[in-house]
Amino acid sequence: MRRVAVLGAGSWGTALAKHLGQKGHHTRLWARTLELAERIQRERQNSAYLRGVQLPDTVTVTHDLEASLHGVETVFFVAPSHGLRDLARLAAPFLVANTAIVTATKGIENGTLMLMTEVLIAELGADRGHRVAALGGPSFAREVALGMPTAVCVASADHDTACAAQQLLASERLRVYTTDDVVGVELGGALKNVIAIAAGTADGLGFGHNARAGLITRGIAEISRLAVCMGANPQTLSGLSGLGDLVLTCTGELSRNRRVGVELGKGRSLQQVLGEMNMVAEGVRTAISAHALAQRQAVEMPITAEVYKVLHEGKSAAAAGESLLGRALRPERD
Repeated sequence: MRRVAVLGAGSWGTALAKHLGQKGHHTRLWARTLELAERIQRERQNSAYLRGVQLPDTVTVTHDLEASLHGVETVFFVAPSHGLRDLARLAAPFLVANTAIVTATKGIENGTLMLMTEVLIAELGADRGHRVAALGGPSFAREVALGMPTAVCVASADHDTACAAQQLLASERLRVYTTDDVVGVELGGALKNVIAIAAGTADGLGFGHNARAGLITRGIAEISRLAVCMGANPQTLSGLSGLGDLVLTCTGELSRNRRVGVELGKGRSLQQVLGEMNMVAEGVRTAISAHALAQRQAVEMPITAEVYKVLHEGKSAAAAGESLLGRALRPERD
């Protein structure tokens, strides 16, 4: 059994801690605030983000970052994308050289346009690059926490690091695959959140199942264009971290990004929608980075562009739908 730290006590971090603890690993779950850490440790559940899921005794919850990292062999970073850099900077002094690092955050940093593994390597040191991995694939936190069958993927440039994370996570109900395509896994996991907002918006507008299927299909096409342009293997985007995660996030009732889109499609403002959510919908911020990346790489991403305009330029959801439907006709593979 291993000593593991999970940094971030949102729904996904809590689910991972519960899963790892249930496997028998000695797991420390770090919470950003002392109040949250004490409440979870006392109640043995995270009522703020994952109500009703009991944590096993193998999970210890703390707000002390140094204590959470002392002597651990693997650290999972599960902070929102906009907080990952600061958390990595705080954690760096307490990490020993051979600690394995896994990011379970799906996003692209605003401004720098860096992937989450790149952010971690920048803050933790280039010498750790071979020990960094990214976790991707279709995985709602609550379903993983409840032990419902799930398949995910671990990506690392280093084969041994990917296999070690695979063995650490795999269980009878969680099937874990490995790949060396870090770029494909990270871009697939980040960009699907933007497309999920589009799919939710179509649902909110009452466009029906045909429109949703069209958005998913054309969404994976534009995600693949950008990812391949940046060095990803196109097969990755047809796998768990691409199409698999996209289908889940565009159709599942537990999808926060889809929920944002649904409410926007019903005519509500982004501020109203986000004001009622206690969890982060990564697609809102990722739309900024995705739009900027598409422009930098000169890759056409029309769905992403319209989501960006709705979220950050005040364009109406209905007008965005009209823009997509009114685009010039072309062959499907263009």
